Amino acid sequence: MKTLVIGAGNMGLTYAEGMAQSAMLNRRNLMVFDKSADVVMRLKDLNHFDVYEHLEECLPQADMVFIAVKPYHCDELFKEMKSMVNKDQIFVSLMAGVTINKIQEGLGAKKVVRSMPNLPAQVGKGVTSYTASKEVSRVELLMVRNLLDTTGESIHVENENFIDASTGISGSGPAYVFYFMNSMLEAARKMGFSKNDSKVLVSQTFEGAVTLFNENDLSPDTWMERVASKGGTTRAALDSMDDNNVKELIKEAAYAAFDRAVELGEEK
Repeated sequence: MKTLVIGAGNMGLTYAEGMAQSAMLNRRNLMVFDKSADVVMRLKDLNHFDVYEHLEECLPQADMVFIAVKPYHCDELFKEMKSMVNKDQIFVSLMAGVTINKIQEGLGAKKVVRSMPNLPAQVGKGVTSYTASKEVSRVELLMVRNLLDTTGESIHVENENFIDASTGISGSGPAYVFYFMNSMLEAARKMGFSKNDSKVLVSQTFEGAVTLFNENDLSPDTWMERVASKGGTTRAALDSMDDNNVKELIKEAAYAAFDRAVELGEEK
């Protein structure tokens, strides 16, 4: 199975590097296309996969095509690709807000998988939600999943509404975590800790809490109860958050991202 990644930006290159380590593929079966001559030259020096600067040299060879360009480039790209597409090819979109129907119409293709990756894919800790058109078989979908899993974990969702919803949770979610971390870093610095000590305190706290959550079946509420004692310091912090309606504000932020994902799909 020959696989092509179109677009060697951050996300495209992340998936290409992940798939290069997959037992499903070898170097000769993984191709990367980018229009930038500088990017092509740099990637050729890596020698991790075959690199192309012209679509006609690689697209007709591909059995599966990952499209990892900015959404606003899709119309121009689809026009360039359409004459080289065949009915057996599977197209996996990493583009936010571009619907399966738009991809099918733009390419004249039937087998389309729409996915929503997130930034931690760059360190093998990503989570990608995905759904597919009815023309994609179960065996083909399993192959797609195995390749998506090279950057972390993936979850199959029923329809595109869940792709938009996962945008609000996992797609945009790392930014929410960084927002919270940044607030804690600022608090630590204000309390007198050095920049380095503040980073250690905050990053290890997040990493430790996530590990506890993942390695046990306890809910976040139960963990909070274990940390917070009546009249103690943690309870004071949690009461402050409750008084300031932080939980509801976080939910509203996630829904704002979800609503914007829907709007972007409608705009396209």
